[in-house]
Amino acid sequence: MEKEKTSLKQKGSRFIEKHGEIWKIIKWVLLSGIGVSGLELVVHMFLLNYVFSSLHNVAVTTPWLLYIKVTDLAYLYAFLISATLGYSLAFIVNRKVTFHADANPALSAFLALLLVVFNIFATAWLGSAVSSLVSVYNWGWFGDVLVKVAVMAVPSLWVYPVNRFIIHRKKKENTAAEQ
Repeated sequence: MEKEKTSLKQKGSRFIEKHGEIWKIIKWVLLSGIGVSGLELVVHMFLLNYVFSSLHNVAVTTPWLLYIKVTDLAYLYAFLISATLGYSLAFIVNRKVTFHADANPALSAFLALLLVVFNIFATAWLGSAVSSLVSVYNWGWFGDVLVKVAVMAVPSLWVYPVNRFIIHRKKKENTAAEQ
């Protein structure tokens, strides 16, 4: 039985050596995509439905927020808090576990902050636009979950490449055992 475990471990090591980039994508999906995003979703729904529920009908009046289609104060607050938590945790997990980055941490944090600001505006607009569409069908909390999942999934199209190749760079690629 010990031999099987060693054999499986060896197979895993060979896979990582041969397909290092695929392994990074798998780690990113599992840790950031499912783990951190799942936590962000739970926090978002809790804030939206319990903490800020009294603000659902309070209109946003700030012109630049209205420009990106943010009209609901409860959604805005829940989104900003949950997204900040999610992005902060994702930065740490991606830097330390997924990519084992060794680039300048201050520069990485600054670049991550730029990505977060872009994502907050892009996803706030996307979330409000999709939320308006879903509200027409009156799907209640299920619609809120669908909106949040869509808003969290769409940015993956640019978030992984930016994290992998810009924010969490490595000075030099290490051996597969270090990945």
